[in-house]
Amino acid sequence: MKKEMNPKRKRRFFAALILCLTLCTVPALAADDPLTIVNNLSDFIFSCIKAVGVIILGWGIVQVGMSVQSHDASQRSQGFLCLLGGLLIAFAKEILSAIGVV
Repeated sequence: MKKEMNPKRKRRFFAALILCLTLCTVPALAADDPLTIVNNLSDFIFSCIKAVGVIILGWGIVQVGMSVQSHDASQRSQGFLCLLGGLLIAFAKEILSAIGVV
């Protein structure tokens, strides 16, 4: 047997539900211009890429220094490749903006 809710109690339930839905709303805080959000995200990503490039650049400098000390030609070439690759990664945004991509 299904127990039916009396009409007075039903009215109170729906009134409380409407009151909760009205008072518990959260406004959506969006930026005025969506392009600024994309630009901020792009700047953040390029700063992360620049940090990785600087780390690779530092490792390349260490490799070149160790190769000069040990007179190892293959390590020296790897060090210079790492050094140039780090420079390329570190200045990727500036290079892309110079050629007109970004």
